Amino acid sequence: MDGSLTVGTSAIEGVWLEPLKQIEDERGAVLHMLRSDAPYFTRFGEVYFSVVLPQAVKAWKRHHRMTQHFAVPVGKIKVVVFDDRPGSASHGLMEKFILGRPDHYYLLRLPPLVWYGFQGLGPEPALLANCADLPHDPNEVETLPDPTPYVPFKWEEDHG
Repeated sequence: MDGSLTVGTSAIEGVWLEPLKQIEDERGAVLHMLRSDAPYFTRFGEVYFSVVLPQAVKAWKRHHRMTQHFAVPVGKIKVVVFDDRPGSASHGLMEKFILGRPDHYYLLRLPPLVWYGFQGLGPEPALLANCADLPHDPNEVETLPDPTPYVPFKWEEDHG
């Protein structure tokens, strides 16, 4: 669970990590996120941004039908994913991902029914972009408080 995976693979069934294109010059950068012709794109629901303050934790959440696509164009965050889906080949596994520029500019795909949370890393706020395949519906999302004994992860004990 160290965040150093082979691109495109994950220990958790349905989770996908893809490097994103960055076109930089002396004026700044163009940062790609998601294209409609990508093999993992299904449909457009909504895009939203979440500002994550340094060391702040936003956890735990899962969607029943929504697939999410995360990228972090500003700052860095740690994303932790826990799979408790019955019948999943990765049931009971947890995985950690570090996202953010310049070294970890990836698209992280999260399928429905996996628990996730994230934490801001570094001294500045981070910006998480999410392109979801469904518009937000409060009736299809489930949350747990942090900490919870249900998800075996302690943010304050993880220093990676």
